[in-house]
Amino acid sequence: METMMGFSTQSKLGDLLDNDQTKAILEKHMPGISTHPQIAMGRGFPLAVVANFSGGMITQDMLDAVDTELSSLG
Repeated sequence: METMMGFSTQSKLGDLLDNDQTKAILEKHMPGISTHPQIAMGRGFPLAVVANFSGGMITQDMLDAVDTELSSLG
């Protein structure tokens, strides 16, 4: 398990979703991501990689906002 300071958009989506604090950040910027029907397929991949396959549902602006907020955790 990663330490709080180690989370970023390069973290595996599953690790981000399994942590209450980081999951809340994802939900804030990407509402519904944790309950998306296809989310299980992306759990083993970094969030930034999942975004590439999201069909535009996860934008670069969203990733930037999430990354900024994740980096402020500590």
